[in-house]
Amino acid sequence: MRVSRRAQLSLRTLALAYLTILLLIPLGIIFYRTFEHGVSAVVDSITTPAAVSAFWLTIEIVGIAVVLNTIFGVLLALALVRSKIRGKGLIQAVVDLPFAVSPVVVGVSLILVYGTNGWFGTWFVDNGLQIIFSVPGMVLATIFVTVPFVVREVEPVLREIGTEQEEAAATLGASRWQAFWRITLPSIRWGLGYGVILTIARALGEYGGVSLVSQSKPGESQTLTLLVKSRYDNLDVSGAYAAATLLMVIAVVALIVMTVLDRKKTNA
Repeated sequence: MRVSRRAQLSLRTLALAYLTILLLIPLGIIFYRTFEHGVSAVVDSITTPAAVSAFWLTIEIVGIAVVLNTIFGVLLALALVRSKIRGKGLIQAVVDLPFAVSPVVVGVSLILVYGTNGWFGTWFVDNGLQIIFSVPGMVLATIFVTVPFVVREVEPVLREIGTEQEEAAATLGASRWQAFWRITLPSIRWGLGYGVILTIARALGEYGGVSLVSQSKPGESQTLTLLVKSRYDNLDVSGAYAAATLLMVIAVVALIVMTVLDRKKTNA
């Protein structure tokens, strides 16, 4: 069915108006409010010890979550595509669970399992390890909400490339590791990179689950998202806007990289 040019322009105008109202205008207001007192005020706000600590803690948590979910995602995608295992439908549903479950529910679940009175929390506390209300709990919450992205990006690429090249390499004497490193990994690199960027973007903005398993102490267990909330609650609106803008800049960089990878993946 062909759509008239007028209808196409109407749909584009409607879509742009919708995005402008819900996305561009709010972001523009945040950007304006951030710099209304000058660049120096913003620099002072994001270079305080609490802000610097929140930035590096965010990077640390994101780094751990990305590395673990990348390894797990590739292995799980290989298992789902290359192996004949039972219960694939159930595994697929579990992988997509973070899309359906609220991060707040994730935080509550972690408290019930790893809290002081949780199923495994007592053992960890007795052995001098605190999971909940500390960085390990924040990492677990971030890992949970970012599990699906690498799997969902790598799995269709594996299905598309098939197994012919890997089988040919095996007949020539290549080990499984050699076949993966020299054939499989280069073939899935763009899909893998896209999944990693999505994981980074999601981990950067995580708040719901992390807020429940963190004490949100400045300099100890406060990420950038928690810093924004803390400053806003303490009526430091300018500081909250500055921290939010820092998050926004990081997200925009991730978006640009994701767009580049998406084009390369499409042309690959």
